[in-house]
Amino acid sequence: MATALVLLAAQRPLRILAARQFQRSIRDSSKRLIDDRIAHLGLRRRFKSTETDIVGTNGSAILFAGLATNPESVKSMEGIDIAWVEEAATISQASLEILIPTIRKEGSELWFAWNPRLATDPVDALFRTGLPPPDSIIRRVTYADNPWFPAVLDAERRWDLARDPAKHAHIWDGEYRRHAEAQIFTGWRIDTLDPPEGARPFFGADWGFAADPTVLVRCWLFDRVLFIDHEAYRIGCPIAETGALFRTVEGTHGPGAWPITGDSARPELIDHLRREGFRIKPARKGKASVEDGIAFLQNRDIVVHPRCRHAIDELTLYSFKTDPLTGDILPIPEDRHNHVIDALRYAVEDARAAGYGLLKVL
Repeated sequence: MATALVLLAAQRPLRILAARQFQRSIRDSSKRLIDDRIAHLGLRRRFKSTETDIVGTNGSAILFAGLATNPESVKSMEGIDIAWVEEAATISQASLEILIPTIRKEGSELWFAWNPRLATDPVDALFRTGLPPPDSIIRRVTYADNPWFPAVLDAERRWDLARDPAKHAHIWDGEYRRHAEAQIFTGWRIDTLDPPEGARPFFGADWGFAADPTVLVRCWLFDRVLFIDHEAYRIGCPIAETGALFRTVEGTHGPGAWPITGDSARPELIDHLRREGFRIKPARKGKASVEDGIAFLQNRDIVVHPRCRHAIDELTLYSFKTDPLTGDILPIPEDRHNHVIDALRYAVEDARAAGYGLLKVL
């Protein structure tokens, strides 16, 4: 869709709105993607990219806005030819009711792109449940429709298919999430936040075994909010390359490095990372640590930055076991879709023990 928008804007003067539900700053927008497509297509001479928008030499304009974070600016936009909504599964009903009447120019179009979550999500209820709006064109597209689908992602897809067909159906085939009533984490949301002055980051790590991923996650605790804003994730990561993976997360290395709590199951890996300069210690774990850690997380208002794709996947899919004979939901978490979750539990282990989060900030 980004490529198509750039090509159309190069051919004739169009006013295009690139919108998301959450955009607190231009960094959270699709602007980088549009800039990259312009460069890839060799069209830099036809566009001028500023800090906030992109303007074509033929009079085209590509604007960026957050539907939830700045609804009044969306309402005031006039003469939009195409509105493109990325990650539309997160769009609220209120945002749809603002956007749709705003795009009213003769011949104007609305483009929505999303990975389905629930049939009850407003965009799915609008287009995929019952009779869709007139003049709608709806296409289901999966990895199988992508002629440039990279080998590295296909390897990850096959891994999911072999280990967890339900996850494969949801993540790769676009099926709705199943057994929502067994979902462990509900009410969390995707958004961007600015941690308040005085808040500190917490870091947790989980180790990969064989085909499992090695994970590092950064989160913040303030008021009763748990904000996840950075993750590092790699399947089959060698010990020698773990440090490089972790250094992709800000705050883990250098003079101002913060402490990391890692899974105690790999003491040799913790020793290796200490020798590389990381401030890392093993998690204490203990009896009922999984249940207590999950309960602590459930009692927070969890917010996930849109870039933390694996955290979003796991919060969506992590579920209690279901009795295969009776269908009863059991009070036992499934041991899957939990690598980021485990890293989060380790990250907040000391905070949980100290009653952290009952105070607004440190």
